[in-house]
Amino acid sequence: MVKIFKKIDKELAGSPLFHGIEGDELVSLLYCLKPKIRIYQKNEYIKIAGDKFDSIGIVLQGEVTVNKENVAGNRVIMTILKPGDMFGETLVFSRQPYWIATVQAQKKCKVLFIKGESILGECSKLCPWHKTLIQNMLNIVCEKVLVLSRKVEYLSITSIREKICTYLLEQYKKTGKTTFILPMNRKELAEFLNVSRPSLSREMGRLRDEGIIDFHMATVKIIDLERLKK
Repeated sequence: MVKIFKKIDKELAGSPLFHGIEGDELVSLLYCLKPKIRIYQKNEYIKIAGDKFDSIGIVLQGEVTVNKENVAGNRVIMTILKPGDMFGETLVFSRQPYWIATVQAQKKCKVLFIKGESILGECSKLCPWHKTLIQNMLNIVCEKVLVLSRKVEYLSITSIREKICTYLLEQYKKTGKTTFILPMNRKELAEFLNVSRPSLSREMGRLRDEGIIDFHMATVKIIDLERLKK
């Protein structure tokens, strides 16, 4: 078992849950937490809304989407997770016993699961890194609340054009560059912004025709930043 944990040590290096815990300390902590590892194929469901919650998940390889269905039955992507990202962390501190969203493999992926009780429970071995783990967990939950708050803002914007411009400006601020690669394909972006794919493509085409942006495939270039802001 220790050999397995040493093997995934590098895969967990980017996980905020284990920030400040490295090397042998991380291996010892994993031995204490007793996580499980599973492989999922593309489009395979990892968790379905309504399933009973018992463990948080950490993506080790591949990509995962967290999505929900709206009242019309259409899928809305809440977020896309990459190696090091987590899902289910907000439920650890909640009395909600069921998954409130569906988690699905976007690509073939490897996921590590840790039981919620193992994180919050008192360490039987008085592991000195357990306190750091809980502090990291609280930081992650606070960050997630801020992200969800931003998602609500997107949903409150009624104009498709305004949603697109807001999203592109956020990518500009995040990368610090006027040319960047979108982290989602057109279908995923439409679901994230809760708009139809044809409407998204049509509005982006208009922004290009007006000389505000240009794009090719997933690459977007902001030509007129001030007009985009307006």
